[in-house]
Amino acid sequence: MEIDNLDRKILTILQRNNRIANIDLAEEVGLSPPACHKRVKRLRDNNIIVGDVSLVNPELTGNKLTLLVSVEMERDRKEIYDDFKRSISNATEVRHCYQITGSYDFMMIVIVPDIQAYERFVDRVIHTDTNIRKFQTSVSLRTVKTTTQINLDE
Repeated sequence: MEIDNLDRKILTILQRNNRIANIDLAEEVGLSPPACHKRVKRLRDNNIIVGDVSLVNPELTGNKLTLLVSVEMERDRKEIYDDFKRSISNATEVRHCYQITGSYDFMMIVIVPDIQAYERFVDRVIHTDTNIRKFQTSVSLRTVKTTTQINLDE
């Protein structure tokens, strides 16, 4: 599906505030409310918009420790990678996991309340996977930038 400039405007606004009333969204992008609603529905139906969420501040909910964990697998085999991806998908501590190029195979962002919770995560997820050759952890000192918005400028 191709998206045009009106779709981009709608998506940019919805990324900032997905609770905006359709009538206000329509006014902001210069469409009638029915035409705007139809576009948003089309964006959802075509999986351009994949969900609506409330963003929660992890620090205010007790999850104060953010770690970047690099993982190197024992071998470059699809089934080994798939097994790791499956195990990570069930780990609630993992906020993001990327398969990457370079010295490591995966990079995870893990958020936990404290170092003891991270140690339990490592024991449960990392140390039990015999296909992990090594892993390296870096502790985030502070968040400099975080966003969920995708730049839609042409």
